Parts: sequence; C-alpha cells; structure tokens
Amino acid sequence: MDADLSTGSPQPVEPGPAERYASFSRDRKHPVFRDFTALYDFPLDDFQARACREIEEGRGVLVAAPTGSGKTIVGEFAIHLALATGRKAFYTTPIKALSNQKYHDLLERYGPDQVGLLTGDNTVNGEAPIVVMTTEVLRNMLYAGSPTLLGLGFVVMDEVHYLADRSRGAVWEEVIIHLPESVTLVSLSATVSNAEEFGEWLSTVRGDTTTILEEKRPVPLYQHVMVGKRITDLFASSDVDAAAGFVKEGAPVNGELMRIARDDWASTRIRDRRSPRDRNARNTGKDRRNVGNGRRVWIPSRVDVIDALERDRLLPAIVFVFSRVGCDAAVTQCLSANVRLTSLEEREEIHDYVEAACADLPVEDRHVLGYHDWLDGLTRGVAAHHAGMLPAFKEVVEELYLRGLIKVVFATETLALGINMPARTVVIEKLTKWNGETHADITPGEYTQLTGRAGRRGLDVEGHGVVLWQPGMNPGEVAGLASTRTYPLRSSFRPSYNMAVNLVQQFGRSTSRELLEQSFAQFQADKAVVGLARQLKKAEDALEGYREAATCDKGDFMEYAALRRRISDAEKDASRARRADRRDEIVHSLSRLKPGDVIDVPSGKFSGYAVVVDPGYDADSPRPYVVTLDRQARRLAMVDFQAPVHALSRMRIPKSFNGRNPQMRRDLANTLRERTRDIPPSHLRSIDERGGKGALPAGVEREVNALRQQLKAHPCHSCPEREDHARWAERWFKLRRDADTLARRVESRTNTVARQFDRVCEVLTALGYLEGEEVTPLGRPLMRLYSELDLVAAESLRLKVWDPLTPSELAAALSTLVFEARRPDDASAPRLPGGRSKDAIAAMVRVWADLDALEREHKLDFLRQPDLGFAWAAYRWAEGDDLDDVLGEIELAAGDFVRWMKQLIDLAGQVSNAAGDSPVRKNARELVDRLRRGVVAYSGLAD
Repeated sequence: MDADLSTGSPQPVEPGPAERYASFSRDRKHPVFRDFTALYDFPLDDFQARACREIEEGRGVLVAAPTGSGKTIVGEFAIHLALATGRKAFYTTPIKALSNQKYHDLLERYGPDQVGLLTGDNTVNGEAPIVVMTTEVLRNMLYAGSPTLLGLGFVVMDEVHYLADRSRGAVWEEVIIHLPESVTLVSLSATVSNAEEFGEWLSTVRGDTTTILEEKRPVPLYQHVMVGKRITDLFASSDVDAAAGFVKEGAPVNGELMRIARDDWASTRIRDRRSPRDRNARNTGKDRRNVGNGRRVWIPSRVDVIDALERDRLLPAIVFVFSRVGCDAAVTQCLSANVRLTSLEEREEIHDYVEAACADLPVEDRHVLGYHDWLDGLTRGVAAHHAGMLPAFKEVVEELYLRGLIKVVFATETLALGINMPARTVVIEKLTKWNGETHADITPGEYTQLTGRAGRRGLDVEGHGVVLWQPGMNPGEVAGLASTRTYPLRSSFRPSYNMAVNLVQQFGRSTSRELLEQSFAQFQADKAVVGLARQLKKAEDALEGYREAATCDKGDFMEYAALRRRISDAEKDASRARRADRRDEIVHSLSRLKPGDVIDVPSGKFSGYAVVVDPGYDADSPRPYVVTLDRQARRLAMVDFQAPVHALSRMRIPKSFNGRNPQMRRDLANTLRERTRDIPPSHLRSIDERGGKGALPAGVEREVNALRQQLKAHPCHSCPEREDHARWAERWFKLRRDADTLARRVESRTNTVARQFDRVCEVLTALGYLEGEEVTPLGRPLMRLYSELDLVAAESLRLKVWDPLTPSELAAALSTLVFEARRPDDASAPRLPGGRSKDAIAAMVRVWADLDALEREHKLDFLRQPDLGFAWAAYRWAEGDDLDDVLGEIELAAGDFVRWMKQLIDLAGQVSNAAGDSPVRKNARELVDRLRRGVVAYSGLAD
C-alpha cells in the first residue's frame, strides 16, 4: 500500500457562461439559499443545493446520504430559512451528546440569544427561535400542547433512521404523525435501501415531500485488512471501482488475502494434529506461526496497529473495539509501550486545555475517576471513548480530537451515532460484537456506519477502513460487508401505555386508532398486504376455473370429491396416530435398555443382532451405542428402530472397553455371535411388529366404511370421466388450502398497529385508566410518565406505594424503573437498603407481576421486570456519600453511574409532575436536588 497520502481537496473547475446564467436564474428564484451559500467558503454539493431549494419552495425533504457527506447543511439551511422568515426551528437528535454538540455549533454561528437547548435534564433559553432538543422532548411537548410550539415553522430530524431502534424508535414516528400540518419536516438519514418507500410514507402523512438520495461519498473510501504488521488491500487492484475507492457489490477480493486465508486454515489443521506437548509449547509463545511457504501470519497487536498507521501516514484514526474494558485496556497498553504521538507543543496545549476544562471537577473525585492516567494518555495522543466514561471526559476527548491533538481514539460503536468525529482511518478490531444477548456478527449496515467516519471532508483526499486479521477470517465475507448496499429501514413502532392515554386525551379513542394506522409500521405492513392480496385474488380466480373444469353432468362432483378427501384424511390421521403410538412404544422400549443387553436392531444400515454398550437414553431422541456382529461400534438413531425392541439375552461388557480399539470390538463381536447362535425362533418378531401396516382402529374403520358406502351411492361415482374430474377437484382443494393460508397472512397484517392499540386500551380500561372514549382522573398521572415502565410507575403512585418514603428511599425505589443491567448476571443478588424502601421495592415487584399477568391475558409483552441493581447506589448517593464510596460498592463505571443518575433525575421530575397533591411530589422534587451534585452536576451539557 502506498504510504504517502497527501491531504486537501481538488480545485473546482471554473463554470462556463451557460452554467453562470443558470446559476443566476436559480439565485433569483431562491434568494434565501443564495444568502445562505455565502456563509460557506466552499461550494455546496448538488444534493445539498437541491434539498435546500426544495425547502425554500415550501416542500419537506428526506435526505438519505452516506455518513460524512454533509447532509446536516440541509438542516442548517432550514434553520437559516426559519430566521429569515420570522419562524421558529427545532433541531432534533437521538442522543443528548449529539444535541449538545449541535447546540454549540449553532451557538457559535447565531449567538446565545438565538439558540436554546432542551434535553430533558438541561434547559437553556428554551423559548429561543432556534432550539436543539432530543426527539423525546419534542414528543412530550406535542402531547402536552406546549406553548413553545407556537410559531414553529421547521423541524429537522437528524439521524431519522433511528426509528428502526427497538427501544426508542417509536418516538420518531409519533413526532412525524403529530406535528402540525403547517410545520415543514426536514428528515436526515444515513443511506438506506428503501429510502423511496420511507419518502412515500412521509408524503402520505406530511404532505408534499421530496426524497433526495446521495449514494456517493464525497471522499473515496479504501478498504484494507491488516495482517501482521502489513496493511493489505481488501479488493483486487484490477477492479476499477475499488481502485477509485467506490466499491460495488460483488467486487473481486484480493487474491493475496485469499491465499493467506487458505494458508492460515491449513496451518490450523496441521497444528490440531500435533502432540499435546507441541500444542502446549505453542500456547506459551506469541500468537505467531509459520504458514505455507514460510510467510508468517499473526494477529496484529494494538501497538503494531498504531505503528503501521503512523508509518503509512493514516492518522488520525478511530479504532472500534466493541468493549469498554477493551478500550481502556488499549490505552493502558499504549502507555506501557511508551507510545507518544504528540509533539512537545501539542502536549503542553493538551495539558493546559484539560486542566482548564476540568477545573471544577472535585479534587477528591479525581483519583476514583482515573483522572491522571487519563490525562497521561491524552498528552500522548491516545484516548478511549465509550459510554462508561464520565460525560465531561468524553466531551474533552471529542474537542481535542477535533483540534487534531488526539491521534488515536479507541471507541465502542456508540461513537458512530452521529457525533462529529471524522477520521482519516477507521480500524475495526473484530467483526463480532455483543448485542446484549450474544456475540453476533456485525451487519453490512453497521460496517458502513462505522467505516463511514473515515475520510475528513476538506482535509483528506481519501479515507481508509482497516479490519484486523483474526484466525479463521474469510476475506470474502469481509468484502461482502464492505460492498453490500442493502440496508432497509424497518419500523419498530408500537403503541405504549403513555402514548395511548395522551392520544385518547387529545383525540378520543376512535380518532387515535385512525391516527396510529398512519404509522410507518402500518404503511410497510399494508404494502406487503398489497402483494399478498394480489396473490390471493389470482388464487380465487384460479379456484373458480378448477371448479368449472371439475363440473360433472351426473351431479355435484365437488361434493363427491369432498367424500373422497374425507376418506383419505381419516386414513392418514389414523396412520399418523398409529405412527405416534408406535414411536412412543419404541422410545419406551429403548428407555429400558441396559449395558450388556443383546437386541435385534430391526432396520437401518446396522440391522441385526447387537449388544448395547451405552443406552444413551434421551426422552426426545434415544441414541444407544452398540457393537454389531460385523464388529462395528456405532451410536444408533430413531431411524434404526421402526419397531420396539427388548433384550433377547445379556452379556458382560468389559469395564475397559473402548469402541475405537479394533481388537476389543472383535472380541466383543465374537462373544455376541456365540450368545445369539442359540436364541429360539420365538424371540424373533412378526412382520407387523417390524413395522407392518396393521388394521385401522375400530371407530375409524366404521367411519371409513360409512363414507365408502356414501361414495358408491353418489351419482358421480359412475361417471366415465370421474378420474379426470377428480384431478381438477384435487387441484382445487390444494389451491384452496394455499389460498386460506394467504388469507390468514393478509388478516394478520391488516390493522396490526390498531389491533395492538386496542389491546393496550383494554389493559388500561381494566385498570380504570380509560372509560369509553375518555381518560379517567385515575389515568391522568400516566400522561406525564414517559419511562419504559410507565404503567408500573403509574400503578405505584395510585396504590400509594411511595407515600411513606423519604427522598433517599424514593431514589432506591425509582431506580428499579430506569436501571437495566448490561448483562443479566450483573443484577444477581443486588444489595438493597433496608426498611421502608425494601418494602416499597417488594411491593413494586408485586405490582409488575400483576400487570405482567394482565398483559398476558391481552396478548401484550411491554413491561420488563424492575431491576434492583442500582437501588443501593441511588440510595447512598441521595444520602450524600462520596463518589469513591458509592462506586466502591457497585461494579459500575463512572460514566454509567452518571448516566443512570441522569435518567433517575428525569424520572423523579416526571413523578413529581404526575404525583398531584401527595407527599411524593415534595419528596421527588427534593430528590432531584439531592442527586444533582458532584460529578452528576459537573457533567453539565456533556451528557
């Protein structure tokens, strides 16, 4: 690979007279856009200009473009247009960190009087003409009918593809459906393959919307695999598109990588055949080995990676590790190896910036937060970035990286969610990650999102994606990830309890049901139904043709055919029942076998006499291990037993018997031959015992005989063309069965969201929260509770579970509704405060259990069990304990601690608003003040 990579952008070509005239005409038609372009010292791309002009002409837009292509400029134009026309603009993002970053960007351009921020726990100038917020905040404002919505002209929905997110995606659809018609929606999405479908839905629910697709990256992206200390191209150099940095699907893989993969596989086979002593010797050394023709292949270390990137002038880089512990360990490894990527001047600048930025960080907390090691890594140009870090630390890393002072960031995939941290190179350590349940392969969409950060527009002429070699890697699969272009956007929308009461309060139950049928989820289901319905119509037409072809002049042939079918079905059912009974008999007989039993295997490849060495009994699939007369040692399967077996004799099995030893098998087979020579013929089973057909049960036989008499008496029985008619009738019955299946599929997909909404409303009605078309006074507190366990919180309020609690005890109780352990094992045997808080938590778990049973009755599954793993930490922090003491009691990173505290503060605020005139209201407000201290308060806008 060429090491000398320059930076900079190609010089624009001077436009000709015709182009200048066309530009002049457009400027006259779009004066606000003309003024907007003057704010930038570079020309906008065609897709950006098209989108901005559409917005100025009064249309909404959906812009789907690759990461780093500059689609946020379209959102910034909507803000510019709002100010120019005296209207408000909201800029929404999926995560608080992205909201904070966008807030600072707009603050720099428009000033503090023009820009506000609303993220749930931060409110800055909320009535400003430009307000940046998380999407949840806008959803809550819509339901509450907030006066802040007055004068709203534009809403920018950044990262709108987030509506596919399982846990939070519904919020995007709620906002899109409920925004006033007068608001122009600007939707910005990563590349998705069904953008036209999404745009079609937006046009349906929002009016005139233009879909603008941009598939080409502004900076070419080259794909590589790092094998040992060498970075090798992933695709064949002969591929023109890959050579230009724009890979197409099916691009050929570099032959050298394929040879390395084959050699690696061959070396693994050779290594597996070595003696244990050889393998132990190998395991104690480095993970390096000679392969094939002497070339050495190994997994590159993190220090090797940095050395190679620095050597090939590929810094700055983001290395995705997919593990918080791995990110921190990577920085530690760099420090141990004395990695230093910064100059003396840069180190001094980093030190001064960090000290100033963290001046308000409590000195007593610095040690527990690992401040000094963190600062040491920063001054060397390396840092970690993950959700377990203190939010303020992450903000410092982001700022230093943007300034070009941090050269390598080891990050989890959360960094890929829109935060502005582009790199020249992105490195992916492994192609698997923990998804909360198991280690799963990353998808092509995830791979594209991660590598999309490579190539800084205006700084790099090309970006680079590098995957590190792993044992057993298939370069073809890596190439598939890098070249796939199909990332469909799928709705995750479902109506929640909080959504239901807010909708019913505003629109009534019937209108709410109709509104939900406008969701993208239902739109996608309906589009699928269109195709199914077309198939069903064809099937119905064909059925009519088959019926006509089966017409008989002697009588109703379909009636005659139905009799024939009833006879066939009765015989088949009896046969299936007989086979099921026979299988039960066979399994029962195998369960009685013991080592040393001599049996006659009734069928299969190893039929004949055998001796049981190991019964291998399993209730679902018995697998006895036997030795046969021809000296075979095999584990049999159910297919070898078409009839029950029983021991014909017994013989001794030597304790030292080993089925892999030919001599032992020979000796045992000889003994078996002697033992079976004199077995009397009476032990041999009849043909019927070996699987013969046997007679029908008496009741079934009477039914079949009666049907046969009706069949013979039917006038169509004597028709000379009876069998021709029967063939058409049989086709009719088969197609009828297929058509019925299609009809069920159509029914299951029609009004799916509305039916789920009905079930939610039935649960709320059973609890007394809804009555007919209205929300009852009992249900109104639920309108202010937006947490995942909204209904558990509402019921706990209604049942006065929290009334006796102090603010600290309330902290412990509420924490169970927001906290969720990253892995189930993390929440085992949690420590709980005693007394009233423990009783309250027990009562909340009982509330959840009752609601869970009610949900099951109505075929719903929304509410997870409360998680007790954060209760002790929440209680101690509310009591005023030091950070060191609290973190010492729980296995939780500082960043996670702050994040859960922020969510707990958010829920406490909701509870205080929902509690009405009760003791909980005052305690919840006091709790917010108690929790917002130390590092929790210090995190400020960084969360």
